[in-house]
Amino acid sequence: MQAISKIIRLIGGFKIDTANPIISKRVNNFLDNVVIVGNGNGINNFISCYLDSLLTYGNAIGEIVLDSNNSDILALLNVNAAKIQAKRSSDSISTEFWLNSNSLSPQKIKCPQLLLFSALNPSAGEVNGNSLIKGLQLVGNILMKIYTAIGSNFDRIGNVRFAVNYKPDPSVEIDSVQEIAQNIATQWEKTMQTPNDGNIRDFVAIGDMEIKVIGADNNAIDTTVPVRQMLEQIVAKLSIPPFLLGLNWSTTERMSKQQCEILISEIQSYRRILSPIINKIVRLWLRLHDFESDFSIVWEKINLQDEVSQARAQLMFNQAKRLEAN
Repeated sequence: MQAISKIIRLIGGFKIDTANPIISKRVNNFLDNVVIVGNGNGINNFISCYLDSLLTYGNAIGEIVLDSNNSDILALLNVNAAKIQAKRSSDSISTEFWLNSNSLSPQKIKCPQLLLFSALNPSAGEVNGNSLIKGLQLVGNILMKIYTAIGSNFDRIGNVRFAVNYKPDPSVEIDSVQEIAQNIATQWEKTMQTPNDGNIRDFVAIGDMEIKVIGADNNAIDTTVPVRQMLEQIVAKLSIPPFLLGLNWSTTERMSKQQCEILISEIQSYRRILSPIINKIVRLWLRLHDFESDFSIVWEKINLQDEVSQARAQLMFNQAKRLEAN
């Protein structure tokens, strides 16, 4: 889905900052080169796939893969959310994970310490989260019905059907009328066929005849308003400005300050969900390498303003500094 891809790209990257520059360099080098099973290298690839699963299904599950000696992190693995069930344990505090199998009943995962799990906006008392597109099924079904109807109408318009009515003269015998009607039908069929030489054939008939386009008297239903209403519901759910999805509803469409603030708050909320996962990976790596150091995640600055606005703000800032210096 285009909107989810936009959100994933807007999340941006991050770096790990510690009090020791040497440790910071080593841990960031590890994150930049860690193997992502089936998805190349680098923590950003893992986070992108992880967030995609979180937004699409409401749950995201990953796994930290250690080497044979359990002395270092060998790789990170994104797990299909459908293969793992998350349930609340009997103490109602911790979470249990069960492995789904096609042939066997779900098996409890005995060592979930290396699992990474996140839930998006879980309901009260629930462990599993809710998909970002939850509730849009009805809207999507209505929108697809409209698009299907539009496609059917264009098929009819592009391949026009004709009604040929022949009114015989009362003096013509019945047997002759049937023969004339059959001849008209044959000649009309030949006329409508596309010739090999590309020349257009004409249809010439004598007598009282009427040719009409089937459905020409009907007015096409205006779908602009209902389609926009459905799309507005989808955009409101995703919290993304319409023009970022290619929906130019106005000739002066641009991101307003309010839209920018809403989108930034959405990005920050997703970052808060991802931060514990990154913390768990980094903390385990530091512990395996006998590093005792506090650290923090430094995300890239969210910047959605226009280049012109940035330049104007920078100009005013420099002018203010020059005035202060004088």
